[in-house]
Amino acid sequence: MTPRPRPDNSAQSQILLTLRNEGPASRAELGDRLELPRARLAAELTRLNELGLARDGGPAASRGGRRSTMVELDPDLRFIGVDLGVTSVTVEVTDGSLEPVASIEEPIDIRRGPEAVLDRIDDLVEKARVDGHLPRLAGIGLGVPGPVSFRDGVPVSPPIMPGWDRYPVREELAGRHGCPVVVDNDVNIMVVGERGGGVARSIEDLLFVKVGTGIGCGIVVGGQVYRGVDGCAGDIGHIQVDPHGPVCACGNAGCLEAMFGGAALARDALAAARSDTSPALAERLRLNGTVTAADVGAGATEGDPVCIGLIRDGGRRLGGVLASLVSFFNPSMIVIGGGLAGLGHLLLAEVRSVIYRRSLPLATRNLPVVLSELGARAGVAGAATLASDLAYGSVTP
Repeated sequence: MTPRPRPDNSAQSQILLTLRNEGPASRAELGDRLELPRARLAAELTRLNELGLARDGGPAASRGGRRSTMVELDPDLRFIGVDLGVTSVTVEVTDGSLEPVASIEEPIDIRRGPEAVLDRIDDLVEKARVDGHLPRLAGIGLGVPGPVSFRDGVPVSPPIMPGWDRYPVREELAGRHGCPVVVDNDVNIMVVGERGGGVARSIEDLLFVKVGTGIGCGIVVGGQVYRGVDGCAGDIGHIQVDPHGPVCACGNAGCLEAMFGGAALARDALAAARSDTSPALAERLRLNGTVTAADVGAGATEGDPVCIGLIRDGGRRLGGVLASLVSFFNPSMIVIGGGLAGLGHLLLAEVRSVIYRRSLPLATRNLPVVLSELGARAGVAGAATLASDLAYGSVTP
């Protein structure tokens, strides 16, 4: 399939982004906002109409004199955001303005390798098409749980994704679906999503911390995602917090992720259940045959002291790493997201306490540390946003 055409200049891109972010506008309003002469604006809109990206709507409200014409994104435009985790995948379809149209989540094992996983994503995209949700697919965004070369669209030495190293994910998906594709690290798509439609709207300097199976940090500097030279910026899960700690998936000992990722919390919970030091966890082990990080959260809500202690211990370790980042980076906001953010305010309070105690007062005086507003949607929302950025010509990998 041949990829669909994209805007060929910055004026067209600015028009599309304005319509995406602010909604339909009259020709007169667009000309004023973008400082485009009437003739230039008309020519650019004609081209966008030919590309099937924007179209004329009805007449605009009168501003005196001849009434202008409303301009809107083509209503058939669709983007797909894919948030691929270690054990699950979420696929969301949005319209051209990034409003959700349909969504599906299902279990998946990323260790099955790229061919099997991408085939399953294809099945979910095809289901959306059969259900009538994809009149015209204009772009796909995919987040994966490992380092990514954003320029090349490939995972790079991902420790928990065997078989994915340097696999041409972007090229493969673009060939299958005939549309622009962007591939990024999962926490980067989450920070894009949260900044676009969550608690961090328009924050220029931001850290988004994903605490799930793995732990990572999305970094926004001056309004732009900072990915690092090789795509591994923000990989804070592999900062050592205890040289005598357990061996991490990366091969080193005592990484933050090995001490307080989702798997680490489940490991410690299982040990507490088997030793019968936690009645709440022991009961869940008896009923279900295993215990999970979610069981720790439920036990803490019931007042189980061991569960509360596990969350506080993890929060202290995470807060210690973030305190160092605050002193180094001086962000405007820190957002906590990912599956373990569901542990809620007990975790948040511990993280805040350590950050505010250990960082310089000047760096924390106006620093909010908050939970993600979008929650589980942050990843797919950010992936769809990046897909539209690519299709609208505002970003080039």
